[in-house]
Amino acid sequence: MYDEFYGLSGKPFQLTPDHRFFFDSQGHHRALAYLRYGLEQGEGFIVITGGIGTGKTILVRALFSELEGRNIMAAQLVTTQVEPEDMLRMVCASFGLAHEGMNKATLLHNLEVIARTRFAEGRRILLVVDEAQNLPPRSLEELRMLANFQVDGRSLFQSFLLGQEELRRTLQLPNMEQLRQRIIAAYHLDPLSLEETSAYIAFRLNRVGWSGDPQFAPEVFELVHARTGGVPRRINTLCDRLMLFGCIEERHQLTREDVRVVAAELEQESGRPAGGEVGAAVAESGTAAATDPGGGGLTPGGLGERLSSLEAEVSRLRLIVMQERKLLRKAVLLQLELDAYDDLD
Repeated sequence: MYDEFYGLSGKPFQLTPDHRFFFDSQGHHRALAYLRYGLEQGEGFIVITGGIGTGKTILVRALFSELEGRNIMAAQLVTTQVEPEDMLRMVCASFGLAHEGMNKATLLHNLEVIARTRFAEGRRILLVVDEAQNLPPRSLEELRMLANFQVDGRSLFQSFLLGQEELRRTLQLPNMEQLRQRIIAAYHLDPLSLEETSAYIAFRLNRVGWSGDPQFAPEVFELVHARTGGVPRRINTLCDRLMLFGCIEERHQLTREDVRVVAAELEQESGRPAGGEVGAAVAESGTAAATDPGGGGLTPGGLGERLSSLEAEVSRLRLIVMQERKLLRKAVLLQLELDAYDDLD
């Protein structure tokens, strides 16, 4: 919807990871460099950790986009809480191998056979495990055992582990010593800085042909960073709704106040208090009015009382307008969902 209004070729802040929108921040650049280093080494584990929404999955997409034409058979596995034998079944399934009703010995045999077959063809096996923090230690041990598949001292099976901070804690457990010794590189992704947040927003806009419409007031980037903590997924969510807000309101310049309104709505929808900067600003405004040294302005029946009454009425009207706009935006979102459902039919 808003992409047409602003003349864009697509949605710049989509949540679905797409390697075309990979932003080469300082942290993501280093993380990708470690993954590339792991590919060159052809053995051991590479571990990439980071908070929720920091861009680990799109990092995998970027890596996979570079594997075309290389002698690597790669698969991605998104894990949940799985036990060791289920883990092996999931690995087999990711490489298209039979796995239903088979015991552990058979699963390991099938994996070794395909690894040796690919090695004979001059190819290597790479397994990228996403959300690896969900794996219990015994399941991680099964991945370590796969690294024992070797021919002439060369590893046939390599694994990259990506997960949240809990993965680092799991790897520090005493019984994880053997796996730790096989980790050749590890990196932790931090959120984007303020400068990177501004560059990130501009980068994604430029990927869909943004030509300056809408314009962003300079303070918008600062507030977006403050509201999202520099986490890319949160930035996408806030900016996507901000663009929709601008479309509905037919605005071609987005301001700090627009960010505040949209952020407050998102916080309310998620069930969290909409305090933060908006609440602080309101509280600050109320305190200033109560302590106004206007020389008797707050005396009963005086000018101060009339001003306070008018301010209260203005605030009430603003709330009504905000509620109506919120309802309109929800109606638009609902219509977009209905349109998408009709397209599926």
